[in-house]
Amino acid sequence: MLPVYESISAVTLLVADMGTSIKFYSSLGLDVLFGGSDANFTTLRVGAGCLNLQVDELSAGAPRVPWGRVVIWVGDVDAVYRQVVSCGWKTETVPEDAPWGERYFHIRDPDGHELSFARPIS
Repeated sequence: MLPVYESISAVTLLVADMGTSIKFYSSLGLDVLFGGSDANFTTLRVGAGCLNLQVDELSAGAPRVPWGRVVIWVGDVDAVYRQVVSCGWKTETVPEDAPWGERYFHIRDPDGHELSFARPIS
């Protein structure tokens, strides 16, 4: 019998500067549950899951090459887009409807990790 996978509890991203990352993610409305600007490890609440940030101590201040994409489902993609733009952050795309049935847009965090804010199209 195969195991039943329920959900991903958290994703951890390596960051060069925790303070810069906290400023970015806090401006998007994510709350710090553990850690903070001066910590080496911070947990942010994202719905029922978490996004962890960990200072990349092996890279000597220059982050490693980012990998993949974190997709975060939101209640209103266009409202999140307006929030991101009002904070002065540059997005890679504008909200659009995808052929696979989601409305989404992409942005990169200060370390280059790609985030996609999305919602299934009803």
